[in-house]
Amino acid sequence: MHGAHDAFGSEAESIGQTRGLPQPVSPTAANRAEPPVSSDHTLDAEYIEQQRETIDHPLLRLFVEFGRGSRRWFAVGVLSSTIARFLSLIPPVLLGVAIDSLFENTKAFTLPYVPTVWLPESTAAQFWFAVAVMAVAMVGAAVLNFVRQSTLNLFSHRVKHEVRTASYQRMQRLDMEFFNEMQTGELMSILSNDTNRLEQFLDSMMGEAIQLGVLILGTAAILTAINPQLAAVTLAVIPVAGAFTYWFMRVAEERYADVRSSVGSLNSRLENNLGGIEVIKSSNTEEYEDERVREHSYNYFRLDWLALRLNFIYRPGLEALISISFVLTFVVGGLWVVTGTAPGPLTGTLSTGDLVIFLLLTQRLVEPLSQMGTIVDRYEDAKASTKRILGLMSIPVSIENAPGATGLDTVEGQVEYDDVTFGYDDEHVLRDIDFTVEPGDTVGLVGPTGAGKTTVLKLLLRLYDVDEGSIRLDGHDVRDLTLESLRGSIGYVGQENFLFDGTVRENIRYGKFDADDAAVVEAAQRAEAHEFISNLPEGYDTDIGERGVKLSGGQRQRVAIARTILQDPAILIFDEATSAVDTETELLIQRSIDDLAADRTTFAIAHRLSTVRDADTVLVLDDGRIAERGSHDELIAADGLYANLWRVQAGEIGDLPEEFVARASERIAQQTPDSAGTD
Repeated sequence: MHGAHDAFGSEAESIGQTRGLPQPVSPTAANRAEPPVSSDHTLDAEYIEQQRETIDHPLLRLFVEFGRGSRRWFAVGVLSSTIARFLSLIPPVLLGVAIDSLFENTKAFTLPYVPTVWLPESTAAQFWFAVAVMAVAMVGAAVLNFVRQSTLNLFSHRVKHEVRTASYQRMQRLDMEFFNEMQTGELMSILSNDTNRLEQFLDSMMGEAIQLGVLILGTAAILTAINPQLAAVTLAVIPVAGAFTYWFMRVAEERYADVRSSVGSLNSRLENNLGGIEVIKSSNTEEYEDERVREHSYNYFRLDWLALRLNFIYRPGLEALISISFVLTFVVGGLWVVTGTAPGPLTGTLSTGDLVIFLLLTQRLVEPLSQMGTIVDRYEDAKASTKRILGLMSIPVSIENAPGATGLDTVEGQVEYDDVTFGYDDEHVLRDIDFTVEPGDTVGLVGPTGAGKTTVLKLLLRLYDVDEGSIRLDGHDVRDLTLESLRGSIGYVGQENFLFDGTVRENIRYGKFDADDAAVVEAAQRAEAHEFISNLPEGYDTDIGERGVKLSGGQRQRVAIARTILQDPAILIFDEATSAVDTETELLIQRSIDDLAADRTTFAIAHRLSTVRDADTVLVLDDGRIAERGSHDELIAADGLYANLWRVQAGEIGDLPEEFVARASERIAQQTPDSAGTD
């Protein structure tokens, strides 16, 4: 199973509360018996991809759901973009007017859309008026561009923060089926790469798109006001450019979705290899893994190159269209000015200054329109990333608090399984599981690999919900309890407990963050961990590295037990807690477990049957059913499956019946990847 365990670092500065987190739909009594997700869907890669494809207008939806507290900055950025681009159109117009009215004295001093009474009358005043307005326009555009960049950057970073934290919050609450299916690298790609690409689009390209729109509309309005006939010639390429852009967006959308998916696959491969680097080195498989990474990297390169090739067509195409517009304007307008006669079907006159305005404004269209490729490029990239983000957040959740769920204040520890049946992907793993555990009792669960031992206790934790039957804690159906009170009353110690990058103290205190140092030390002492911790370079403040790699397996187990002791749960689950350590370490860990379990309801899953020899009851599971139950002595006397498993561990292989060996061989042969994880 591929778990998503990494967490990203917090923003350097708190930039607002998370908003817009889609709320999960609460389960009802009517759908409790349904398998996770729905009765019609299996949560697999295909289903997740279908969820993404149902997202319509992803960027619009994202804008509606996030950044509500920062909309004022977005509005300021849009307004600044609009005014800045409008101001950039003023100098060319003033220059053209000055040529005709001040330098050649062929026309009156007039400006498009400006009342004549607002303009000065004397030539000198008109000159200095033009100079002043140009200066104000240029300085104002520079200032407003600074405002635009600052406000849109702030808005985009806040949206990124909200999207990332909301995605992580949603991800943590998804059902375990989701984590069984999704690779950690894929999830990290969504939380990191996709949110970053979204921010890049909101940060720069949105402002560029706004300014481009203002530039086209403003230019069209000014040119039409000066000479509508020549404006029609100049602007004739705009509809063609629009159609060309529409084609590019249609083709690019699918290609960028493939690129984003390939990034997730590449990240997953890298994450797997880095996590398994010790196995790779010890197996001498570096060249094999080199090739696998090369294949994933080449697939990303190939898909990225296909997307880039579109840009190699689109961007030069746009530049060619604008160049054609400029040449047409120069030819038609130049002939008009030089000959003094309107060419072809055109009528009227055209001054030198008007032609200068046309040429300058047309030239100003070249660079921004050539950036249209980058804008659309980033838009499609952000759109694909947003689909992945919103697709993650739209995955349904079935394991959550029911309406009116009860919170347990005090837990006695009585646990009842009432004819429980459960399966993964419509394939039964457990059938008719029925037993009761009284408060303070210890129950051992044993059986062949894949028999369903771990799954039994995952159902108690509500990592999954039963398909049929019920599980009760102190008489309450666990589905009627709040997840916080249910899981808060259960302590889990597994074969490989996860430790976080940080100090020993922080890991012991994890989940009980307000515990003082004395309580941490006491928990470590009870877990037989205090002595080795004291011998570490910095004692309890020693950094243990990612996953606790600086500690041995036995040390990690004892830190995990200390963490559980500090949490003081009413119910304990030990899942092969001593199977991966040496004999001496097992002795220390077993002492800790016995001390911790003395007055608590305890479940112990074990392959080493000696660890459950003193259990009040031993449940023997086989093929998802309880095949035998009783004390150790009773089960040995019954001479059934448990007795044969005991003989295997005692080395009495020759005394095993042939049917037991044949059945063991059959079980191993029938195991699937899924069943192997249901031990």
